[in-house]
Amino acid sequence: MSPTPVPNSTTPFWRTELHELDSHRTTPDLPANYDIVIIGAGFAGAALAYYLYDDNPFPPSVVILEAREACSGATGRNGGHMKPDVYYQVPKYIKRYGVKAAVDVARFEASQVQAVKALVEKEKIDCDFVLTRACDATLDADLARDTHHAFTELQNSGVANLKDVFYAYGKDAEQLSGVKGALSCFTFTAGHVWPYKLVLHLLQMAVNKGANLQTHTQVTRISDTALPDGRWLVETERGSIKTKKILLATNGYTAHLAPQFQDKIIPVRGICSRITVPKDRPVPFLPYTYSIRHGVGMYDYLISRPDGSIIVGGAKPKFWHDRSQWYNVTDDSKLIEPAVSHFDGLMQRTFRGWETSGARTDRVWTGIMGWTSDFMPYVGEVPGKPNQMILAGFSGHGMPLILLSAKAIVQMIRQGSKFEETGVPEIFRATEERLKSTKNEILGGHSQPKL
Repeated sequence: MSPTPVPNSTTPFWRTELHELDSHRTTPDLPANYDIVIIGAGFAGAALAYYLYDDNPFPPSVVILEAREACSGATGRNGGHMKPDVYYQVPKYIKRYGVKAAVDVARFEASQVQAVKALVEKEKIDCDFVLTRACDATLDADLARDTHHAFTELQNSGVANLKDVFYAYGKDAEQLSGVKGALSCFTFTAGHVWPYKLVLHLLQMAVNKGANLQTHTQVTRISDTALPDGRWLVETERGSIKTKKILLATNGYTAHLAPQFQDKIIPVRGICSRITVPKDRPVPFLPYTYSIRHGVGMYDYLISRPDGSIIVGGAKPKFWHDRSQWYNVTDDSKLIEPAVSHFDGLMQRTFRGWETSGARTDRVWTGIMGWTSDFMPYVGEVPGKPNQMILAGFSGHGMPLILLSAKAIVQMIRQGSKFEETGVPEIFRATEERLKSTKNEILGGHSQPKL
């Protein structure tokens, strides 16, 4: 299996209106020397480039290398959700990392939604951004009970800021959520967006200010050690670049270029879809974005778009038992066949009022996420590699993590700030200790794949 992005990937809805930079090369040939090389042109790479140039009278020379088209990786294939986790994992994080660390993560995620809103408004980005409420609805009785107890304990402890969280348990959950059979529901502030348009706007701004974007330029290797002058050699299929600093925005493909992240950032394949309602029928009202929890780790997630379509991802109950379908998989040119039919009739069987909507699957695609063995992203300096930094490993949860993490990395570069001064949770820091750990929480308790 190729550890790099494959050709002929499935086409997500987000990539149906392509930007002029989609297959752009600013210069016909690769530059020989640049101050900064950003590897990856998804949300992470675009945000890094944006902040390197934003309000910077003396920007460095920056080249952005992308293996395929711009925003053709995980960002261009996700569910469009910008949904922070402000309560669900907090009790677990408290037990594992302590109160402060858990609260820091929840606070950091919650702040991202408003940060993206402010960015979209400041730069007048046409990307269908919507500020709304997320609704987590639980259908499994055991999970609903366990979540209820955990949330009650969290409320009683007073350690987390739950002012924005509304919770209904029992008989009111189905009525308030609109989800058939819901046993509990939580709502809180979230957003959704056309991610491709957001990313391409940021890339366009960077290019306009001097960034060199090189798509269809697969990086094949980074030198093991720095050159005598302290620079690094970045090798590609089209030639090599010498650079002072490397920013890895490579997510699920990181280990190919940085082997120390092998088994730490694992490519995980997911599946997503677009559902539409026939034009001659009214689209039933769907006020929230949703996570529909079928059991521990088993869920669907969806947003209702301004055009009346629904983006739905997940389908995990259909294939998660078969590890060969998703774990350490980098091929997004193929669908996860057992999951394809899951989206047919999903709206009708899940939501009240959708029974006669005629909602039907419009398209299905796959994408490669970068899941980490401890479910925390890697942010900051790469241990043992001076002037290499990383922003990767979002475990399918990058939209409410990336923007301010990218801003923090650029703050470290431009102002010399220390990691602890950036506001990024300490447990996101890329450390030698994390790289040496042998634990793998992704596979914890997971059954072996079917033969």
